[in-house]
Amino acid sequence: MDDGRPIFQQIAQQLEERILDGSMPEGSQVPSINELAAFHRINPATALKGVTRLVDAGVLHKRRGIGMFVSDGAREQLLASRREAFRDAYVRPLVRQAATLGLDPERLVEMIRKEAEG
Repeated sequence: MDDGRPIFQQIAQQLEERILDGSMPEGSQVPSINELAAFHRINPATALKGVTRLVDAGVLHKRRGIGMFVSDGAREQLLASRREAFRDAYVRPLVRQAATLGLDPERLVEMIRKEAEG
C-alpha cells in the first residue's frame, strides 16, 4: 500500500473494489478494524478512518455487537459514483476537446465505436 494517497483512502478503495467485483456481496460481513489493521500492518485508527468513510457514504453499516456489513444497494451506489467520476474525468474533457476540433457528437460516437471494436 503506497500509491501516494493516504492509507485510509486506499483501505476504503480496496473495500469498494471487493464490493464491485462481488467478492464482498451486499449483506456480507466486512473484516473487522483490527483484522484490517493487522493485515495491512497499520494503526487501527487508520483502518477505522477508511471504514468510516464508507459508513458515512452508506456503503457499509454497523450491526451493534456484530460488526460491519455491506449495505443493500452498495454495489449500485458505488457504480453510480464511479460512473459520475468517469464522466467528469474523461467524458466531459473529451467532449470539450472534440468540440474544439470541430467534431460533432455523432462523429465522436462513431470514433468511439470504431475504437471499441478494435
